[in-house]
Amino acid sequence: MTTYDDRASLTDLTTTADRIRRSVEGVIEGKPEVVRLSLTVLLAEGHLLIEDVPGVGKTMLAKALARSIDCSVRRIQFTPDLLPSDITGVSIFDQQQRDFEFKPGAIFAQIVIGDEINRASPKTQSALLESMEERQVTIDGNSYELPSPFMVVATQNPVEMEGTYPLPEAQRDRFMARVSIGYPSAEAELQMLSVHGGASPLDDLQPVAHAHDIVKLIDAVRSVHVAEPVRRYAVELVSATRNHPDLRLGASPRATLHLLRAAKATAALARREYALPDDVQSLVVQVLAHRLLPTAQAQLNRRTAEQVVLEILQRTPVPTAEGAESAYLTGRPPVGRPPQPLYGQQPGARRL
Repeated sequence: MTTYDDRASLTDLTTTADRIRRSVEGVIEGKPEVVRLSLTVLLAEGHLLIEDVPGVGKTMLAKALARSIDCSVRRIQFTPDLLPSDITGVSIFDQQQRDFEFKPGAIFAQIVIGDEINRASPKTQSALLESMEERQVTIDGNSYELPSPFMVVATQNPVEMEGTYPLPEAQRDRFMARVSIGYPSAEAELQMLSVHGGASPLDDLQPVAHAHDIVKLIDAVRSVHVAEPVRRYAVELVSATRNHPDLRLGASPRATLHLLRAAKATAALARREYALPDDVQSLVVQVLAHRLLPTAQAQLNRRTAEQVVLEILQRTPVPTAEGAESAYLTGRPPVGRPPQPLYGQQPGARRL
């Protein structure tokens, strides 16, 4: 748990996160919620899937996030002829040493940008499964650890477009969140013409944080406390997707874990040492919807996974403040200060 002596450092680290956010927002005009979600996924040790129509800035968002951090970055252009060994690496026989030498693939970077991931074959897409879940690559019986922090930011066009392969369920389930950028407003598009008309702002983008800063911030996110009623609330939301009549595939236990981690990152970005039900609610659509498969009847009725998640969110009771506060104070009391209310975005609330 974050102690009161650690709070100053946590505040400094969230200041670093604000610098990254402002840097990315200087490139992506008029989409602060998308930028904030991208940063949340990074701090929650997850992977981000950006899905939208061509030309709205999917790759630009991934590049801006990568260039704002002083770390290793690799970009993979997914094409139908891309091989799994191009991603993971390959062992090559060295004639002089009389032994096999491992040549790392493009996955060996701290931030990996997978551009148009659904244009590669399912065989090539599956090369990411081990690295995204276990943060390692196994080649010829040898396992190689990936650097930390490690994040895959993948972009894809809607699957009904020409020359694409839908991502399998196992691949989608490894992405913590899916986001759609959408078209900009008229004002943001006018500002984009002024900023991007002469030269790309990516050319002048400089790192505002180091990789070790992100590692420290990830450690701070891990220490954010989640009360038992809030954890139970996340479990109830995910469990409801498994029994809904409009869904033939609900969310997995991995989705519950991703939802909890994302809620903790949201709380840390708000300079809180504890997560609230609001943190869970703000992320439930982005974290759960892309993992769900509607039934054939639901598709005929034009029911989307997002609509089902919102319906579940409305029907699931929110934990009471008294129950969550009691669990928080009983389970993990603050160090060095008298007890304070758990719910507290109102005036007088406890802040870091």
